[in-house]
Amino acid sequence: MKVTIIGLGYVGITTAAGLAEIGHNVIGYDIDSNKVESLKKGISPIYEPGLDELLKKNLKKKKLGFTTSPEEAIHHGEIIFICTGTPSREDGSADLTQVEGAAKTVARHINGYKLIVEKSTVPVKTAQWIERTMKLYLKKKVDFEVASNPEFLKEGDAIRDFLKPDRIVIGVGSKRAERLLKELYKPIRSPIVVTDINTAEIIKHASNAFLATKISFINMISDLCEATGADVELVAKAMGMDKRIGKEFLRAGIGYGGSCFPKDVKALYHVGTQYGLNFELLKNVHEINEARIDVLMKHLKNALWNLKDKNIAIWGLSFKPNTDDIREAPSLKVIKRILNEGGKLTLFDPVAMENMKKVYPEKYPEITYAKDMYEAVKDKEALVILTEWDIFKEACLSKVKELMLTPIIVDGRNIYKPKKVRKMGFEYYPMGRP
Repeated sequence: MKVTIIGLGYVGITTAAGLAEIGHNVIGYDIDSNKVESLKKGISPIYEPGLDELLKKNLKKKKLGFTTSPEEAIHHGEIIFICTGTPSREDGSADLTQVEGAAKTVARHINGYKLIVEKSTVPVKTAQWIERTMKLYLKKKVDFEVASNPEFLKEGDAIRDFLKPDRIVIGVGSKRAERLLKELYKPIRSPIVVTDINTAEIIKHASNAFLATKISFINMISDLCEATGADVELVAKAMGMDKRIGKEFLRAGIGYGGSCFPKDVKALYHVGTQYGLNFELLKNVHEINEARIDVLMKHLKNALWNLKDKNIAIWGLSFKPNTDDIREAPSLKVIKRILNEGGKLTLFDPVAMENMKKVYPEKYPEITYAKDMYEAVKDKEALVILTEWDIFKEACLSKVKELMLTPIIVDGRNIYKPKKVRKMGFEYYPMGRP
């Protein structure tokens, strides 16, 4: 099948590569010429394990192409995916300007029947606005439909999530649209959930908000464990053994970040309040998550007394492992707080440092970027761990101790066993553990 992807961000690139991999003829469209030229060479502007290999493979097979021409892109695909960004506004609502722009682009260049599919995470009723925009800007009478096919891609594991998903959700308004999307996903052997469009739009927001709620819940329990001398890791382990609860997303720490959870929690809260519903639970989820930085900073201050002129190392800048994404990452908040209190920082992350340099350039006062994790801790008075990369879990802690000025670790991700680390002579401050 011929497919067009509008918007080559994280979701758009992964979707384009995935659809090409299962045999479809895909063109990706974006107005960013530098991004498009890079993708034509098989080089992704985002870090995602396995993505560059998939791009190169399907470019070579001529199953995948990229363009800055809206006419070429819209004429190509019978199915057109909208994968543009939906960032948060100040009030928490989703900014759908890019989605509207994509609908206008399709309307201006449409040359026959098209199934326009929302892939971006959007509030319920967005499909109706896409349809209205299409009708307003159409220059000729052409048949089209709008459908919803939300993405469930975890950064760092997006290729597997696309090719072997837990489920595929399609929200449609006709049998024709249902048939086209079922045919599109036929090579993927996963359950397909067919719903109306409004339901499909809600499913994505509800899924992310629920996962965020699990994270904030266990972090709330983490604070209780700290106050009483209990161990949140053991609490979470026992909870997770209950099949009704499950162990996923019950890791206490410094909270969630990234481009999805913060945005989607706020967006769903805004939608609920628009309809006069009590969605205060989601407001509390967000507030608990924001307060995690306060807990970590309390540990750091307890360890160092004062932060002014203290030399501190940070391991981990991305909001999670296996990605270079620092959007809404806890590291941004921690760095700002330490700098505001007069601390000096040396930063290290396996892949996210170039993105952080766009926020804090290399010449930024009081910040240094290290070549590796051991250089980062040399002569430092504390090490703060913000991302649970495997290389940090496997670090030689005896070497770390030798290099540090004072052996203090504040672990925002609970990656070490407290007794073992303390036995080595470290002062160790985890989250929610004795």
